[in-house]
Amino acid sequence: MPSEPGSLEPAALADRHALLRAAAALIPGDTPRLDAELLLAYAMGEARLEMLLGSAPVPADVRMRFAALVARRRTHQPVAYITGEREFWSLSLKVSPAVLLPRPDSETLVAEAVARRSKTPPGMILDLGTGSGALLLAALSQWPAAFGVGVDRSAAALCVAQANATALGFGDRACFLVGDWAGALDARFDLILCNPPYIPDDTPLMPDVALHEPASALFGGADGLDPYRILFPKLAGLLAPGGLALFEFGQGQAGQLLELAAAAGLDAQIAHDLAQRPRAVVLTVPAIAPIGLGKPPGSV
Repeated sequence: MPSEPGSLEPAALADRHALLRAAAALIPGDTPRLDAELLLAYAMGEARLEMLLGSAPVPADVRMRFAALVARRRTHQPVAYITGEREFWSLSLKVSPAVLLPRPDSETLVAEAVARRSKTPPGMILDLGTGSGALLLAALSQWPAAFGVGVDRSAAALCVAQANATALGFGDRACFLVGDWAGALDARFDLILCNPPYIPDDTPLMPDVALHEPASALFGGADGLDPYRILFPKLAGLLAPGGLALFEFGQGQAGQLLELAAAAGLDAQIAHDLAQRPRAVVLTVPAIAPIGLGKPPGSV
């Protein structure tokens, strides 16, 4: 019986490049060929470049594994959830559907922190809504003497973060706490990083995101700003003197966040990502002006 058009029957495909072309034709999204390459490399247990440079036919058992992976991708499962890995700040992180997938745009927070704290390395770092631990672990990779705390209300997410910290050798420099934002914290931090849920509740999303990533890490209320309203007023009690907080935000939210920061008594600046889009708000607590050395009250 002939194979159905576009099927991944081993006999119908002569080499790995033909296999990739056939798979890419079945995969939804903007990067079907790249997705196919990553999935075939994963099925073969090879790095992507190693897989692409190979010329030997793909074994039948690998073809079967690959076909199963492609079938999962056709249901809009993100490649990173299928392979269980995602790169962030040159770190290889384990991921699962319990955590939001780390995205390159979020590296803006780390890059901005590195630029602003190049002369005064932070000793204590806090990551609010840590998820996979991406922001915290990226920061710890930059400052070897720092200690980090990651907070998340999802115990399943914290298991992923702890596993990543251990795998990267940061297990003794990080602790992870179940909590609702900063409610259980009684400490001050030199650096606070946060990628909160900031998508307005009624926003339609692409199937890869809507069907598979945790809604609790995506949606931030009617206008997407509920987490900022909760957290900005708490920052003065969380930041150490001279401390810095960086929050990621979405399109069109910069102006409102500057207003929220001012209402909370914070100094704020906007940082841009590599595409020059407003991406993060940088917050500090204004220094208290020193009392003048003039004449004491009542003197003439």
